[in-house]
Amino acid sequence: MIKWGEIWEKSLRDLYVEAALKAIDDAGVDGIDAMYVGCMSSGLFVGQEHIGALLADYLGVTPVPGTRVESACASGGLAFRCGIMDVASGMNDIVLVGGVEKMTDVDGAGATFALATAADQEYEVYNGVTFPGLYALMARAHMERYGTTRKQLSMVSVKNHENGSKNPNAQYRMTLTTDQVENSVMVADPLTILDCSPITDGAAAVIICPLDKAAAIARKPVVKVSGSGHATDAIALHQRKDITWLGAVEKAAREAYAMAGVKPDDIDVAEVHDCFSIAEILTIEALGFAEKGRGGAVTEAGETAIGGRIPVNTSGGLKSKGHPVGATGVAQIVEVVEQLRGESGDRQVENARRGLTQNMGGTGASSVVHILEVQGLRGGVLSAASRLSGVRGQGLRYGSTSGQGQGRDLHGHTRRAVGARGRSALPHRRHRARRRRQDPVPDSRLPRR
Repeated sequence: MIKWGEIWEKSLRDLYVEAALKAIDDAGVDGIDAMYVGCMSSGLFVGQEHIGALLADYLGVTPVPGTRVESACASGGLAFRCGIMDVASGMNDIVLVGGVEKMTDVDGAGATFALATAADQEYEVYNGVTFPGLYALMARAHMERYGTTRKQLSMVSVKNHENGSKNPNAQYRMTLTTDQVENSVMVADPLTILDCSPITDGAAAVIICPLDKAAAIARKPVVKVSGSGHATDAIALHQRKDITWLGAVEKAAREAYAMAGVKPDDIDVAEVHDCFSIAEILTIEALGFAEKGRGGAVTEAGETAIGGRIPVNTSGGLKSKGHPVGATGVAQIVEVVEQLRGESGDRQVENARRGLTQNMGGTGASSVVHILEVQGLRGGVLSAASRLSGVRGQGLRYGSTSGQGQGRDLHGHTRRAVGARGRSALPHRRHRARRRRQDPVPDSRLPRR
């Protein structure tokens, strides 16, 4: 993982290329068929749009198609989902998914303006509200309705900074006390500055490929993506029935759990979207890790700490690790993969076999949930079939995931794996052309010349 923080000496393209090259190198591939980039607001942060083509160019992979994905702070998670669907459909075999944001090239007012574009401009932003204010409303409502305390909010930050202090790539590695959180500068009552995630420069990347291919080239344990869910809700907070409940998170989680065939109790470790301390409390309730209204109490009881019933945000979360908004969702995948491989050092969750990531935009108007599982050893390599896809990799620089499973596309045709070693990106394209001739598909899917 590249170090996150205020990285003055590197541009947006530098950050992305560094993370992408590390992912490609670790995955053992020397070419990609397509790439997806999660990025929320490069136009406002650095004045650069059209970054799908830009980053493909600076990575040196043109004419490979590059697609920019935007869903506010859920951009990275949604880019990952798009990459999964690309591979699972049989369209491409080796897909690079990255996330990037360069946020510190503007001042505080500029960053606030850019982030506020993820709220309802006509009903919320026009009237002066920003995200700290919106989440403060959610926090106050939760406190009034369920008895959530100021201390419980603080304990989210304390826990995540404790975890982040053990993450060498986290932006803020200092530990905190509840008194420090509560006595820090007030931003929007009851939220102080230490309840809020920071502004960050950073990038993350993974490689996605079919599961059989991942098993064949694996140099490290294969981790499959067994579930994926995506849902939306009203963007404006006042248009929701209950501002203390994240409906899109619940719906996305239900989809992911159903696809994976698991329940909340089957998850060993989770990375969730703690953009504010109250967000983690609301999220663990919507994911089924705590009963409605009990997220604060579960946190205070230590159930979400490493060693607890369901460790949450072992990376330090957005609060300590940082929150380069377009990269966060991909970085969550990376942390869970590290945990499932037993490579997280002092923040390792014992016997972690299945993990969950939850990434959301705005005040929960969009949410993406993924479930990942490490595979058992067989013949010296880790492999398994999946209905969806699998991931291999570690750290922000690693990761490949595998797609459809059993080497077949959605039409049932046998899928020929693109070579991992000794082939370049251009032969990948010739290989796909051969595959089209061998496996008949509807004429509508063939390229027109």
